[in-house]
Amino acid sequence: MSEGFLEALQAAGPAPERAHKMDLYGQFVGSWELRVTRFLEDGSTRERPGEWHFTWVLEGRAIQDVWIVPSRGALRERTPPDQLYYGTTLRTYDPRLDAWHIQYTDPASQTYSTMIGRAERKDIVQLGTHADGQPIRWSFRDISRDYFLWRGEVSLDEGQTWRKQVEFMAIPMKSMSMGLSPARAFG
Repeated sequence: MSEGFLEALQAAGPAPERAHKMDLYGQFVGSWELRVTRFLEDGSTRERPGEWHFTWVLEGRAIQDVWIVPSRGALRERTPPDQLYYGTTLRTYDPRLDAWHIQYTDPASQTYSTMIGRAERKDIVQLGTHADGQPIRWSFRDISRDYFLWRGEVSLDEGQTWRKQVEFMAIPMKSMSMGLSPARAFG
């Protein structure tokens, strides 16, 4: 591992000239425990644990995350390769648009997406397309200091209707280390 690379990438906090705008995603900086529910086309669901880590990068002008489903460990080692996700998102604030450019890459599942993210009332909504051209909507909802819900949706009719593909229920990893079981933490 190149410590020089990590030092050059990671930042201690937001860039001072943009600090007031960086809170939109900055509120997620840290590590989160996930309960991931995938909604399959046949109407069934699949649940897996996951983890999501956010940090400041690029002199505090962007936020990068890494999410892993299922979480690292024994379950991941037993999971078929076509059910493994290990991706990263780079979120960069653009003052000219007063919005965020978002690039998502998951080499495990070969998924690549580009979106624009904005606050929408108390939520954050990211709109864009998958590499195959399908419209996508990813959103952060029910956001608090100790919880948020992330939802990934796809549209097959140019955004007229949306089909839920996946939801992440997230709590800070510190909650898990304080002895709160995932079942109790997620209700």
